[in-house]
Formats: sequence, structure tokens, C-alpha cells
Amino acid sequence: MSSVFIVIFGLAGFAFGWFVYSRFIAENIYRLDPNHVTPANRFNDAVDYVPTNKYVLWGAHFTAVAGAAPIVGPAIAVYWGWLPALLWVTLGSIFFAGVHDMGALWASNRHNARSMGALSEDVVGARTRALFMVVIFLLLLMVNAVFATIIAGQMVDIETSVVPAWAAIPVAIAVGVLIRSKINLFAISLIGVSILYFTIYVGTEFPVQTVDSWDGILLGPHGNWIIILFIYAGIASMLPVWLLLQPRDYINGAQLVIGLLVLYSSVFIVMPDITAPMINENLAEGTPPLFPILFVTIACGALSGFHGIVSSGTSSKQLNNEKDARFVGYLGALGEGALALITITAATGSLYAVSAVEWSSLYASFGDGGASAYIAGGAALITEGWGIPFTFSETMLAVMVVLFAGTTMDSGLRLQRYIIQEWGNIYSIGLLKNSYISTLAAVGCCLILAFGATNGQYPGDGGMLIWPIFGASNQILAALTLLVLSVYLMRLGRPSLYTLAPMIFIATMAFLASLWYLFDYYQSSNWLLLVLSIAVMGASIVVMLEAASVISKIRRSEDEPAADKAVEPAE
Repeated sequence: MSSVFIVIFGLAGFAFGWFVYSRFIAENIYRLDPNHVTPANRFNDAVDYVPTNKYVLWGAHFTAVAGAAPIVGPAIAVYWGWLPALLWVTLGSIFFAGVHDMGALWASNRHNARSMGALSEDVVGARTRALFMVVIFLLLLMVNAVFATIIAGQMVDIETSVVPAWAAIPVAIAVGVLIRSKINLFAISLIGVSILYFTIYVGTEFPVQTVDSWDGILLGPHGNWIIILFIYAGIASMLPVWLLLQPRDYINGAQLVIGLLVLYSSVFIVMPDITAPMINENLAEGTPPLFPILFVTIACGALSGFHGIVSSGTSSKQLNNEKDARFVGYLGALGEGALALITITAATGSLYAVSAVEWSSLYASFGDGGASAYIAGGAALITEGWGIPFTFSETMLAVMVVLFAGTTMDSGLRLQRYIIQEWGNIYSIGLLKNSYISTLAAVGCCLILAFGATNGQYPGDGGMLIWPIFGASNQILAALTLLVLSVYLMRLGRPSLYTLAPMIFIATMAFLASLWYLFDYYQSSNWLLLVLSIAVMGASIVVMLEAASVISKIRRSEDEPAADKAVEPAE
């Protein structure tokens, strides 16, 4: 069977999602109001609250939520077969992720751009706030630790990616200054992306070799890169969003769109066959079960609780018009789904493995593949389709992984700082209110996890050990966000089925997966991840019980309009 089938099926589904389903949700469920004054306009401080062009915000939001997860997750999950991964990415993006992301952005916008954790206090109750914030903080901790190890691995393995990855920073700052100066956006985008691709060429000509030069120095190549990445991310998280975070995300988003167009067009030019099985019946011993582990292996790219954090943490502070929530939130989710879709195509096509036998040798066990499968398969696809040299194509895709993971780290550390500062306000701890102290605390926690979870090969090698608990925690948080949205809609007297049904499904899958991994962590004596998993599950159970109590009261109440007024924030 041709890989074109995978592409057409997924893109047709995304088209239905954007033109039909998202419009229905936006107009009939969330009822986006263009006349609502957004927090970005009401509290404009030119630092965190910045009214932003919807195309720029889409790029910033898209790359902040994408990271490396929609590449790594699907490229691992195809081990069970390409069909389950394809169905979950397509249907999950349409009916789960888009509704979740747009809903979090809308609800936060209606509550002065408050985070989903803070919003849960207004919607569900005061007791849920602290526990919700703990879940969010732990998830951010895992996101930053995992992505730092992934970036470090790519910089060590693909040395040509180092120059363009770091050159993107001054390019982004220049773009931010020019956008601030009201220079033509299209011209800025064209010049910025051109420079970015030129740096990829420079990187292929001047690779930065750190394996030999850093061996034995401090923590070695991987460990040193992780330290450098967190130093950068800590500094970047304290800068005004318009100076680095927003333009970096935007220019990366433009680069991704071009990369996706090249990849998708290559599929139609080459029309490679699918060499992976539709359903893999020859699984290695010890392989996790397809149900429920598929739904936590592929989180970003189908549904991700991290998106709710970004939507309500940074994007809602930049939303210029409430109607833009559909473009930024739902289309951002579909963009990530498109990245996951092409990853499935690259990792299962005949240009990655010319035969089913070769594919089986490359995917010998669960956990094989990952970003390397996407980069190798995608680079071969581009070279075959467009005649672009393989080294350049490989570097381009590696830079794509590095830049997206890097922008997620920027946003993730900024959001961790917000949470720590919010704890400082709640518990009247003066030190935690300080942005420098809170950032140092966030970076310190991330470093402890990044180096604490290890396979024993080298410092910072435990990223993939964290991946399962990251995926499960991510989906638990997505369920909590959908739960808060459902309660909010009930209080407004609106239909909640479109958020409640996805919440029940993903909550069930995430909890079953968490239980499976709890047993696995216990058997392998991995106490750090065992404790983290128990903490996330325990806090989430309490929040869900609180929400269930509120839902029960709402359904018994005959005075829903009065309850509705209680959750509408004062303008």
C-alpha cells in the first residue's frame, strides 16, 4: 500500500475538523465573541500581556505546544502498527485536541488570562486549585527534562544541527524588534526564514563536534549541553515575550510550515510504499499493551494537557480578539497533528526501510524509532522527491526537532516561574515572588530530574525513561482541563457533551496506563518515577472527585442561570 493513503486520510480528516467541526464548536458551544475585550488589551504591559497578530500568535502558540513530542511519540507508537497510530492522530486531533486547546484558550480569556490551575478554583472550587497546580508543575518539570535530553542527543548525534539551532536566537530577536517596529510582516517572515535556512547550509559546512572535545570535561557532551540549554532557557523565560519567545516561536512556525510542505509534497512525488505492518502481530516480549498505552505514547499530535497550560498560560495573554481562539487554538492542534501524520509516514515508508524485513530489524522492540526514524525517513523522502542533498535534509529536520523542543523549554520554564510566583503569592513567601529566585528554583528542579533519571550510560541519558510517565501525566492533565471546561459549560447552561465525552475516554486510558507503569516502575525499583507517578495520580483523583461533586450539584440545581453568574469574572 502507498504512503499516500496515510496522508490523504489524515488531511481529509483535518479539513473536516477545521471547516466543519471547529466552526460548530466555536459558534455553538464556546460562542466566541469578537466584542469581548481580551486581557491582552485590558492589561497590556508590553512584557507578558501583548495584543498580537493572530498569524504571529499562531506561530508562537504552535511551536510552543509542538516541541519534539508529536515526532517522538508517533515514531515510537508505529511499532504496534501504522493503523492505530493513524486513527488516534487523526480522530484525536479533530475531536479531542482541537476542542481542548481552543477551549482552554477561550476559558482563560474569559477569566483574565488565568491559568487552568487558577481557573479551576473559580469553576470547581478552592480546594482543587493547589492540587491542580501541583499536577501542572510536575508535568512542566517532566516536559523540560525530557526535551532537554532530546535536544542534547540531537546536537551530539547530528553535529551539523548545532550552528543553525543557536543562530536562530539572534534571528528571532531581530524579527521581534522589526515586528515591534511595525515593519511589513510578510517581508520580515521571508527574510527571517531565508536566513534560518542559510544557517542550515552553514551548519552542514561547519559541524560543531563536541563528542571528542567534551569527553571527560565536566558532565561530558550530553550533560554539558543539558546545562547550557537550561541556562539559556532560564534567561529566555525572563525576557519580554515580544523580544525572543514570540518571534522565535513564530519564525520556527514559518520554518515548520515550509518543512511540512516539502515533506508532504515529497510523498506525492515519490509515492513510497508502506513497509511497516498495518497491525504488528510480532511484538517483542515485554511490549506494553496497545490499549491503553497507545494513548499516552502519542500525546502531543492527538491530545496533550501541556497545550492547555500554554493556551491559558502565555497564549491567552497575547490574544488580540476572542474570535482568534479558533485560529490559534484549534488550527494549532491540527498543525501539530499534521506533524505527527508526516512522522508516521516517514517512519513507516520504504525510504526509511526498503522492506518489511528491514523495518522489523529497525523496530526490533518497543521504544525503537523515535526522532531518529523521523529524521532518517524524512530526509530520504526529501532527497528522493526534491533532489536536496541528504546531509542538508537531515540537518533541516534535526534543527526542526531541536528548535521546537527548545521553544517548548522556553515556554515551559516561563510557566513554571508563573506557578512558583503564584505559590509565593498564595502562601506569602516573599522569595518565591521574585522572578530570579523562582526561575532558579524551576531550573534547579528540572536539572534534578534530568540527571536523576538515568540508564547509567552517561549523565542525562534518562530522557526516554521519563517519557512514559510524561505521556500518562500529560493525558491526565488533558482530562482535568476538559473536566474544568465541562463544568464551566454546565454552569453557563451550555452543552458539555463535546468536552465531557473526550474527558471520560482519555481519563480512563491515562489512569489505566499509569497503573500499568506503576507496576513496571515497582518491578524495576525505579523509585523516583514511581513517586512522581503516584503524586500526579493522587492529586488528579482528588480534583476529579471534587469536580464530580460539583457536577452532581449542578445537575440537581434548578437555578443554572444563577450559578452561571457566579463564574463570570468581573470586567
